[in-house]
Amino acid sequence: MRDINLKATEYFEAVARLGTVTKAAEELGVSPSAVSQQIRLLEEQFGVRLFRREKRRLSLTLDGDRLFQTTTQAFSALRNARGAIGRQRDLRSLTVRVSPSFGVRWLGPRIASFAADHPDWAIRVDATPDFSAFETEAIDCDLRYGLGGWAGLAVDCVMHDLVLPLCSPSYLEDLTRKAEGTSGRLAGARLIDSVKALYRWDIWLAAQRIELPELTYPFRFDRSSMSIEMAKRGGGLALDSALLCLDDIRRGDLVPFAPELPVIEFPAYWFVCPRQHLNRRIVKRFAQWVAEEAAAHAEDGRRVLEAAGCRIRHEPGPGLIAALPA
Repeated sequence: MRDINLKATEYFEAVARLGTVTKAAEELGVSPSAVSQQIRLLEEQFGVRLFRREKRRLSLTLDGDRLFQTTTQAFSALRNARGAIGRQRDLRSLTVRVSPSFGVRWLGPRIASFAADHPDWAIRVDATPDFSAFETEAIDCDLRYGLGGWAGLAVDCVMHDLVLPLCSPSYLEDLTRKAEGTSGRLAGARLIDSVKALYRWDIWLAAQRIELPELTYPFRFDRSSMSIEMAKRGGGLALDSALLCLDDIRRGDLVPFAPELPVIEFPAYWFVCPRQHLNRRIVKRFAQWVAEEAAAHAEDGRRVLEAAGCRIRHEPGPGLIAALPA
């Protein structure tokens, strides 16, 4: 590509497309002599004649036509891309990064209603476990799952998590039939480990003051959505977020493993962005919408769990986790 005179190629494409040097010069905003000079340079570079000069009009040679077919497609694509970028820039746009399971199971079912209320906004959702590097990425905000406390950013906890062991009704019946007591049932359960969850089995067991003779994980997933689906299908016992599977609990597809043990509530879901991004109306409006939806969902979750006989215990998740050995 360094051997190709791109300026001369652009001038050539304009002349070939418009048919005259004069029209090409007008489009390019240069003099006709400048266009003619670039055409001569390009012909010298390729070592062939690109035009036949017939009276007051130019016609392409065979070599010129071959070059034109390629260059006009390339420049047309560039012009289209430039126009699309310009149109997109004029739209009110929002780009959100969200953790995958939260994106699939919480944001995904709701974002359509938000888009319907704002039909002239272009919305992009990027579901990835990686936090945004706002200084280098064109991301407006993150919906993060984590401990909070990200320095230099505006951070607002939009929802506390509600974590408890969950399984299918048939799996719970099977465990109850084979063993007595919570510890006995836990010892015989196939534990499903959500490896990126803040509260994993070792932390939860310590919080509940339960000791198992051996802690093993027949199933390990890096997505809560996969752990929840495995538990729902009777594959084992998942320690995960009730708020990510509230509809499954409400339908009875998942049930609390031990309602007598408290559900752990702790701050887990955060709206995060550079402070200056909140100056954009679209970002501020989205932050308000997320907070409203999350508050309503969390309250609904508490009602569903309390109706199932569970009690909820609030804990400062970061403090508990930090106190445990690595």
